[in-house]
Amino acid sequence: MKSIFNSFFKKTAPTPAINPYLPDGLRVYCIGDIHGRYDLLCQLHDKITEDAETFLGQKVIIYLGDFIDRGLHSKDVIDCLSKQTNAGVEYIYLRGNHEQTLLDFLQEDSVGRSWLTYGGQATLASYGVSIAKIPTKREDFIELQAQLRKNLPEAHYKFLVATRLSHQLGNYFFVHAGINPQLPLHKQNSEDMLWIRDAFTETTKSFEKIIVHGHTVTEHAELLANRIGIDTGAYASSVLTCLVLEGATQALIQTKAS
Repeated sequence: MKSIFNSFFKKTAPTPAINPYLPDGLRVYCIGDIHGRYDLLCQLHDKITEDAETFLGQKVIIYLGDFIDRGLHSKDVIDCLSKQTNAGVEYIYLRGNHEQTLLDFLQEDSVGRSWLTYGGQATLASYGVSIAKIPTKREDFIELQAQLRKNLPEAHYKFLVATRLSHQLGNYFFVHAGINPQLPLHKQNSEDMLWIRDAFTETTKSFEKIIVHGHTVTEHAELLANRIGIDTGAYASSVLTCLVLEGATQALIQTKAS
């Protein structure tokens, strides 16, 4: 009986937590879901610039996706992000489910119906695509698709297409929504990395790396042993969150709710 219990315990015991770690001389700023709040993005960029002034090492800014939808200034956000060039700073742009949906809509008009239910109308409006009435027919969505194709700058399209699904640094894995807890990092699929929620956020399982993500809105940033969630619902709360990582330290920079 004892040997059976020991065998079972070894199989089900949780793996040790991953220690926070980044290589020396590296500081990472990781920004959560922006959702068209260009005003908050500008405020946060100013705070990051001030914080990074005296740091002489390599600086990396990672954006966790969902730059668009819900807020009123998606076009301004994409314009800002797509033009960033600062000496000594590396920019990493990850794709969120909202960017993926916009790209899908450009290829398939049927996606438009669901896109409009979770914020797409705000993005269309920011690109000068007006909706006079609630679309009900396929012809309506085909027309919206055609207008967006016409109004979306080529540079913005290229920027969106070039966004990544994930990025790794030190003991951290950066992704928009999260990962499938049942799969190793190298076998994750795009659907989960863009859309997963409860199956990922509700597990206390330790992963190969600490997962840094957005997508799931919480009132306060969640700095947990296995994951760090920094989507603080900026489009509604006016709190846009940036996680600052250096060595084994973790800190936050945030905008303030008005």
